[in-house]
Amino acid sequence: MLLAASPTQEAPPHTGGLLALIPGTAGLLTVAALGIVLLLVLIIKFRLQPFVALLAVSIAVGLGAGLSVTELFGTVQKSDAVSLIEDGMGGILGHVAIIIGLGTMLGSILEVSGGAEALSNRLLNLFGEKRAPLAMGLTGLIFGIPVFFDVGIFVLAPIVYAAAKRSGKSILLYAMPLLAGLSMTHAFLPPHPGPVAAAGLLKVDLGWVILMGVVCGIPAVLAAWAYSAWIGKRVFVPVPQDMVEATEDAKKAIRAEQEASGITRSEKPVALGTVFTIIGTPLFLILLATFSSIALGESTLRSVIEFFGHPFVALTIALFLAYWLLGIRRGWSRKSLETVSTASLKPIGNILLVVGAGGIFGAVLQGSGVAQALADTFSDAGLPVILLAWLISVVLRVAQGSATVAIVTTAGIVAPLLSAGDFSQAAVALVIMAISAGSIFASHVNDGGFWMVAKYFGISERDTLKSWTVLESVLSVAGFAVAALVSLFV
Repeated sequence: MLLAASPTQEAPPHTGGLLALIPGTAGLLTVAALGIVLLLVLIIKFRLQPFVALLAVSIAVGLGAGLSVTELFGTVQKSDAVSLIEDGMGGILGHVAIIIGLGTMLGSILEVSGGAEALSNRLLNLFGEKRAPLAMGLTGLIFGIPVFFDVGIFVLAPIVYAAAKRSGKSILLYAMPLLAGLSMTHAFLPPHPGPVAAAGLLKVDLGWVILMGVVCGIPAVLAAWAYSAWIGKRVFVPVPQDMVEATEDAKKAIRAEQEASGITRSEKPVALGTVFTIIGTPLFLILLATFSSIALGESTLRSVIEFFGHPFVALTIALFLAYWLLGIRRGWSRKSLETVSTASLKPIGNILLVVGAGGIFGAVLQGSGVAQALADTFSDAGLPVILLAWLISVVLRVAQGSATVAIVTTAGIVAPLLSAGDFSQAAVALVIMAISAGSIFASHVNDGGFWMVAKYFGISERDTLKSWTVLESVLSVAGFAVAALVSLFV
């Protein structure tokens, strides 16, 4: 149960660094505090790239806690020497990079093929004019599973413009439910970087992350939709005509570029069932594999299910389905599929480096004894692990703006609390939900997402704070509240 503090273990002793001046646990805690402060200063004040900042802080924390240069970097003479930096980076990226890469290509095929437009138009026709905000919310929720948050905004913004222009109502009434759906999936569900990175750092099966993501995310997004309806009726924001024109121009340029590369869209709209099949296949296979170990004993059937339900295999199957159903069958050449897939991988380099640096940070915290000292202190304070995880993530998010940095840093800090206790996979998955929920709290001016929302939907900074910032806080608090409640029974 996550509301109990973890048992403590004695931290491994190190000498040197700050410990030469401040002995024992106090020295390790001082190193941890100074490391977090240094990380925030480098990112906020000096605007250092988060990957570089995390790497620099990891090295500084390791040296400050008394680790030797050999322990941190290994040696040239001994190729098999243990290197915390290499092990930390490789350990997390070996798991995360493949999932994020496959998920990104899958989302790109759905985007370029027109799957998002088909999904939104079908839902708008199904729900009608009065329930258009709900249709926009469901569009964001479904399309947001395989597609990055910023891509979802770019692709779906014109549909929001059209719905708001047709009704004459505030664009907030349609944009906020859409953003809530996109943000929920981005924060709580694989294959998005945050939950995948946390699962890799805390060694949790993705099936449990998906299940708890749905359990915690659905009530959270319902609360956010309720707030969207409330704020949309009280703050009027007109459709930004300049952004309508700019987005149309951008889409025309992209289509021209695609046609030049041999990518042509079929005039026939994508079937809604096709979109659901492609998105749902990997989720179903991963969940089936996760729970086969509970329902089935050691058997050939279980081995087969676990093979197809491994995230690498499940996402590859979904990608091949997308290639066939949305590409080859609709007139794309194999060269077109390669072009779209390759182009989609370009933006994820920064994400993977930040996640890898988070793995380094966690490895240094563990190897130096700092993590255990933090675990001992937090356990003595009596705070529930799940609450502690959310609070740390919230503080890091509000201070420096990056959700990914908040997640990977928090996961490194709370990892020893979980490894020291007897926590099930389900319980650790709930801690990941708390961390992810904290990482989206109170998006404001230091977050790129804040400015993206304000720009695309023509909202003033003041109204963006009243709408988007509060919306993210509602998602965060509601998601954490559900995670904490469920943890009482896990």
